[in-house]
Amino acid sequence: MTDEMNNSNDINDFLKAISTMPSLDEEISKQAADRNAMLTKPPGALGRLEDIAIWYCGWRGDFKALVKKPQVIVFAGNHGVASLGVSAFPSEVTAQMVINFEQEGAAINQLCKVSGATLNVHSLELDKPTKDFSKGPALSPDEFQKAILVGWNSVDIEADLLVVGEMGIGNTTSAAAVACGLYGGDPEEWVGRGTGVDDAGLILKSKVVREGLKINKSALETPMEVLRCLGGREMVAMVGAISRARSLRIPVVLDGFICTVSAAVLENHKSGLLSHCLAGHLSSEGAHLKILDELKKKPLLDLSLRLGEASGGALAINIIKAALACHSGMATFEEASVSEKS
Repeated sequence: MTDEMNNSNDINDFLKAISTMPSLDEEISKQAADRNAMLTKPPGALGRLEDIAIWYCGWRGDFKALVKKPQVIVFAGNHGVASLGVSAFPSEVTAQMVINFEQEGAAINQLCKVSGATLNVHSLELDKPTKDFSKGPALSPDEFQKAILVGWNSVDIEADLLVVGEMGIGNTTSAAAVACGLYGGDPEEWVGRGTGVDDAGLILKSKVVREGLKINKSALETPMEVLRCLGGREMVAMVGAISRARSLRIPVVLDGFICTVSAAVLENHKSGLLSHCLAGHLSSEGAHLKILDELKKKPLLDLSLRLGEASGGALAINIIKAALACHSGMATFEEASVSEKS
């Protein structure tokens, strides 16, 4: 099914692929936990680093794994609702920022250098924004599947850790609409200031989300339809990439609000589809904590970031590297000839 997905134009092939994904290797996890118990430190002294290392080893099938080849992917897409004034910036900024990424002038470029990660940027038809979801579905079924394939095919099969992120003017509005479509509640609970809109902009975003939910009500029967009708190409591509990583047993670090909402579509489609993912950080976009709580994921970092472009996820790479370096590089009590607690 993995090979069939590479050129599939049928969303059912994708749904079939994600219904039979591999799981964490319980035996390797046990071996990693046993090793952790023998390392030269008091039990639990490295806190969450220990849990991260055991989790990572279980997904990679190696009880002494290391992170050697992390990949960061930024997907860029434009949104029809941006024409309504829901962002503090014009849609042209999406393409301009893509050029900045390619010229290594953005924050994510610097963070990837620090973490030793490869950065790949994928633009998704920036000259063809999604339709305004307040007037109908944002994407056709064919457009949805094309974006899934971009994400699916963007993952390096040699990577051992994946971070996904996005760039797209207007996409906090789309993400709020998707979150509201998945979990219910009032739009005001999910809408935030995004790129920095004022109070009037916040009211407008809530109004647009409410209209989008109303006009697409009959189509919002499944999580994938919620994403198709209210989301954007970059959000769909992240879903494709996260799913492909799962098929390859590559652990994933989720970035901010938009990335986490996109990922939530998978968990709502089938419980457990995000067990290979951890939350890289908590952004200052108000509803990010709410969506993380829904997914029962505790972020690694809380630095009040709200940049997007995979920045928070990329920062988390070095924490995961450190966790594995300690786990796999430390000596056991026996190896170090250190007496254990009596």
